[in-house]
Amino acid sequence: MTNGVPPRSVEQRWDGPWYRIRTDRFEASFLPGAGEDLHAVCNVDVEVRLVDGSRWSATVFTVAEVQRLMEKWSRSGEALGGRCFWCSDGLTVRDPGIDNMTQVITGLLDDGDFHQILQRLDDE
Repeated sequence: MTNGVPPRSVEQRWDGPWYRIRTDRFEASFLPGAGEDLHAVCNVDVEVRLVDGSRWSATVFTVAEVQRLMEKWSRSGEALGGRCFWCSDGLTVRDPGIDNMTQVITGLLDDGDFHQILQRLDDE
């Protein structure tokens, strides 16, 4: 995708619990909850395999999901009473949905930020 325009060749399919999206540049394997609406996903783990074979990961959250979690934690006392939020491989996006998250991954590759934001899973 360039500037949010999807690539011409995109394969999307379920593979057990994983929802996989393959483009000409990468395969993203998302792990949504069972029965979760793919257009409404707001908190999901993803593994991205680039065409060079390298593997990368992120936990993707929407801004609204971060806000929801922090409000919940303010009541439960977790995370300093909801005063902070962190995740070692976290990526925050504005809009929900697997398609939007795939567009963000593509945009990070296009802009050259991908390797600084996602966490590498394999040795270089």
